[in-house]
Amino acid sequence: MTTSRMPQRTAAAAVPVKVLLPADVTAPALARHRVRAELLGRGLHERQLDDVLLATSELVTNAFEHGERPQRLELEYDDGQLTLRVHDTGALLPELRAPSPAEARSRGLVLVQALSVDWGFERCPGGKYVWAVFRIPDA
Repeated sequence: MTTSRMPQRTAAAAVPVKVLLPADVTAPALARHRVRAELLGRGLHERQLDDVLLATSELVTNAFEHGERPQRLELEYDDGQLTLRVHDTGALLPELRAPSPAEARSRGLVLVQALSVDWGFERCPGGKYVWAVFRIPDA
């Protein structure tokens, strides 16, 4: 995990897609739907998306449960690299911790770490971004 800065964009990088998220429990499903539609629209195949969609759900759910609320999701795909960023208004920073086997929850960031190439967080005006990077070769 990187807790400093996200990977920097190059001058030729794609413009991020921004999705405003509702302030209710439908936010993870809406985020998954929009990420899926965007990536399929770029020519990726369904079989390439499982890890990304699971991580999308986890990041948005964490923002909903541990931040103030998720405000938006940003998606950037360029040259086989996908970056997801979830913005929330909370000041509390994410903490990766090993869940107890008896806990039914608290595995979100462990999953994101396992599924992504890198992940981290960054404070920004109005809250923070939690981000994850995935390598998805073109179909």
